Amino acid sequence: MKNKFNIDTRIFDEYYCADYFRKTREILDKFKPNQIVTMQWFQRKQNTVVCGIEIICEILRLSNVKDLTVEALEDGQIANELEPVLKITGKYKDFAKFEGLFDGILSRASTIATNVYNLKKVANNKIILNMNDRMDVYNTQQIDGYASYVGGNSNLVTQANFEYIDLEPNLKGTMPHALIASFDGDLIMALKAYQDVFPENNLVALVDYNNDCINDSLKAANEFKEKLYAVRLDTSNSLIDKSLSNLIEKENELHGVNPTLVKLLRNELDKAGHNHVKIIVSSGFDSKKIKLFEEQNTPVDIYGVGEAITKDKIYFTGDLVQINGVNQAKYGRQNISSSRIKSIKYY
Repeated sequence: MKNKFNIDTRIFDEYYCADYFRKTREILDKFKPNQIVTMQWFQRKQNTVVCGIEIICEILRLSNVKDLTVEALEDGQIANELEPVLKITGKYKDFAKFEGLFDGILSRASTIATNVYNLKKVANNKIILNMNDRMDVYNTQQIDGYASYVGGNSNLVTQANFEYIDLEPNLKGTMPHALIASFDGDLIMALKAYQDVFPENNLVALVDYNNDCINDSLKAANEFKEKLYAVRLDTSNSLIDKSLSNLIEKENELHGVNPTLVKLLRNELDKAGHNHVKIIVSSGFDSKKIKLFEEQNTPVDIYGVGEAITKDKIYFTGDLVQINGVNQAKYGRQNISSSRIKSIKYY
């Protein structure tokens, strides 16, 4: 059977199952073997991009349990607070081992998808380069890449990011500071080496290594001319670029990558005849910072985002809400009807 999402089959042996779910399955298998339950999953935020349903359906298909009724929203749909996004009806013992697992899948994937969606919205649909690979343990890259795609962004940086997506990997990336350091801080030599080994790639200069973004950008543009695709600014928020050192700072607005620096860079590149060179910014960008840049009409072409893609976690909860078709739930929870969730044939 094809395993599209490369599911770890140990989940079917309860390897990832919390002990109390396993024990509950054994108890119900003995005392309530024919009991039919309905469980529903929801979360508590407005305008959440739902993601993970396809992965859950794949798990259910691979489980070979055929007599479950599954209703759900589709990946990519927007859900609101307390709205059910998934309901499963059947014998609890047949899917008890998946309850916590499904919480986690929906939480992780929907967090990534929602953050990417919101970042694109505040960036006025400019390119967002997903640099999330460095922000978490490596084995989240597959689901994070899929969730980023569901959220509207396939500008990804690792092969693993594309594993769950029906697209040929089209890896995006620039150069790390390590490459410049390896050439004793000589940006031009590093760029020449990059161009020599990867002549078909877009040539992007990382220009904050010497904390002199304007001069290093002009050096790169003058050296490579039309072959230079873009420059990337990645200045730490603890630093002020040398080109701004004569300006008076009021509220920390000249630290790191900031609108004043980017506007000055665009102006200097254009004055030197390098209008074609795009500007990429990274380092601490989130929805708030991107919104600030856009409100100030900052001439950014591409935003590189890492940490902001995984923060503001969205948590999903699964609740048992019916027994044999009769409402039964913990105090404060109830079976919530929904005209939006649709029946899904998962096998």
